[in-house]
Amino acid sequence: MTPPDHRPDHRPDHRPDQHGDGDGWVECAAGHRHWGRYGAAGLLSHRRTASGTHEVLLQHRAEWSHFGGTWGLLGGARASDESAVQGALREAAEEGAVDAAEVRVDGRYDDDHVGWSYVTIVGTASDALAARPSGGESIDVVWHDVCHVTDLPLHPGFAASWPLLRQAMAPLTVVVDAANVMGSRPDGWWRDRAGAARRVVADAAATARRGLSDEELPPQLDRAPLQHWWPRVVVVVEGAARPVAADSSPGVSVVAARGSGDDEIVAQVASSDAPVLVVTADRELRERCTSAGGAVVGPQWWLHRQPAT
Repeated sequence: MTPPDHRPDHRPDHRPDQHGDGDGWVECAAGHRHWGRYGAAGLLSHRRTASGTHEVLLQHRAEWSHFGGTWGLLGGARASDESAVQGALREAAEEGAVDAAEVRVDGRYDDDHVGWSYVTIVGTASDALAARPSGGESIDVVWHDVCHVTDLPLHPGFAASWPLLRQAMAPLTVVVDAANVMGSRPDGWWRDRAGAARRVVADAAATARRGLSDEELPPQLDRAPLQHWWPRVVVVVEGAARPVAADSSPGVSVVAARGSGDDEIVAQVASSDAPVLVVTADRELRERCTSAGGAVVGPQWWLHRQPAT
């Protein structure tokens, strides 16, 4: 799964005895009481099984808890000094013995109640992820087929969000046409194509760590309405840049095209059943990617999102 250093603020660094300042009831603008002085966060962990079904990890809530006996996400109150991702992964570890290293964080959804919010972190679990009740807040922690989630007595908040969250289990992929991006930046790339390709990969790793807000994505990209995405980034290299594919970069897959780089990029789009955004200015390639079901942005969109050097 994704190495920990791919997730800049995703490591649950708090011990269970360090998050008590978030415990407590608050009232939102609508007059409803919610648990968590600084909001709450939960983890929607999902995966494909060997048989091809899609399953999600759910918690059977302890009877004494709020809406006890219902099913929902592993989650709870956030601490004042932790991000939503940290809080969700910490709560999943405390309540369901979930190992954060076995979850690839893909996105976040904010359920805003004006004055209080519940943030759902959406993540893809590895086959090795095991879960069990822990911490005394769970009757059980079970993988459920997504097709049968609504057969369960669900926590009202989770029930309201489930139709949207089910769509969000299709992670975003960004495919970068390295040759085209290199050619759009007159930094002497033609003297060292492999070195220029490594700069593209470094930019891709930074984007994978930082992620993309929904507002940054083009409207033609068909995706679930999450507030933030941590995309899977694929950099396609060809020609003299092919050796770069042997390098390792957290959060990035570098693919050396066996033949045409354009053909490889189109194949990446066509083989995905999730949203794909392609970075290229090549007119013919743009048309091919759009026909294959992807969305396209130009290299300047990509370069404007990289740190100044």
